[in-house]
Amino acid sequence: MMQSRMRNPAVVLADAMRPIQEIIKAVHSGGVDGQTLELVHLRVSQINGCSACVDGGTKTARKAGVSEERLATVVAWREAPYFTDEERAALALAEAATRLADRPDPVSDEVWDTAATYFDEKQLAAIVLMVGVTNLFNRLNATTRQIAGAWG
Repeated sequence: MMQSRMRNPAVVLADAMRPIQEIIKAVHSGGVDGQTLELVHLRVSQINGCSACVDGGTKTARKAGVSEERLATVVAWREAPYFTDEERAALALAEAATRLADRPDPVSDEVWDTAATYFDEKQLAAIVLMVGVTNLFNRLNATTRQIAGAWG
């Protein structure tokens, strides 16, 4: 049976969780469709192999109304017909901003400019913050081996 190394550090240091929750609250006030934000969270978590966030992200995406087809294929969103051009732009930005070490110019002008055709500055800020906070949780959870489903 899998066992975590410790509780999530943001839970252990409760003062850390409050500002993280405020960031998440701000992200959701940025004008981006909730389903798009959930897809971004899920895709980033898939890339990072964070089972706890993939599990939790799937559940919250489902609650936000993301269809089973989209949940099952977000890992292959480029080839799947279930995503809008706007969602594809957000997912491309999320992937680029997560895979920073993969290329010298990780978030190319093409990726950024495409996203900027669909999202204004406030919305772009929300997407970038969602990517950042998801990467934070992925790293906390992977390092401490948080167990999928353990958070409810």
